[in-house]
Amino acid sequence: MSPLRIACLLLAVLLLPGCAEFPYAGARAGGSFQGDDYVVARGDTLYSIAWRSDLDFRDVARWNDIDPPYTIYPGERLRLAPPRSSSGGGHAPRTTAHASPTPARQATSAPSGEDQDREVSDAALHWRWPTSGRVMRRFSRQRMGKHGIDLGGEIGQPVRAAAGGRVVYSGDGLRGYGNLIIVKHNSRYLTAYGYNEKLLVEEGAKVAPGQMIARMGRGPDSKPALHFEVRRDGKPVDPLKILPER
Repeated sequence: MSPLRIACLLLAVLLLPGCAEFPYAGARAGGSFQGDDYVVARGDTLYSIAWRSDLDFRDVARWNDIDPPYTIYPGERLRLAPPRSSSGGGHAPRTTAHASPTPARQATSAPSGEDQDREVSDAALHWRWPTSGRVMRRFSRQRMGKHGIDLGGEIGQPVRAAAGGRVVYSGDGLRGYGNLIIVKHNSRYLTAYGYNEKLLVEEGAKVAPGQMIARMGRGPDSKPALHFEVRRDGKPVDPLKILPER
């Protein structure tokens, strides 16, 4: 094999990792991780940070002594593990990676009245399918990356809230999800809607069950798809065990 051919093959191998349109969700994107700490980036919310790290947002808030409405700032350093102290408990002081946080955009996960919303019991959540279309990819805990289901359809078709709640993230800062919406339904349940072509609701918006919140976009294979996830107490659960039978 000629030296030129060998060089081309080596170059192709080096470039492969950068070719994926949707790297797996566990890839650390957005702000910077430093051990058990995370430095907040512009556009982050407490919910998106907890989601990316497979943590319960309530734990992250408690470890960092953050009260509702969970306001965080770019440049702030958050602990993503229980603080270690001689007393064996307590809160970690909130710090910043720079001289001081500048709230050019307050990364507030619940900008208005979220902490005053009436708590809805699990039994009172009446789940519905977030869009029409067949299940193209099922839930698997063993699969690396995102833990949810993919639903097919057509580009631009409605994506709807699977239950009532409040939008706690609306953006494209979580690598692997494309344009993403996260809805908080109560203190235990959150849902996520990824791969959208267009987002129709902003952070802080209260949404009704079945309300249109986005339009379907394309998944990793460029086919129309909605990626849908359910988290209970910060952990992924199979959406098909929660959604009603069709």
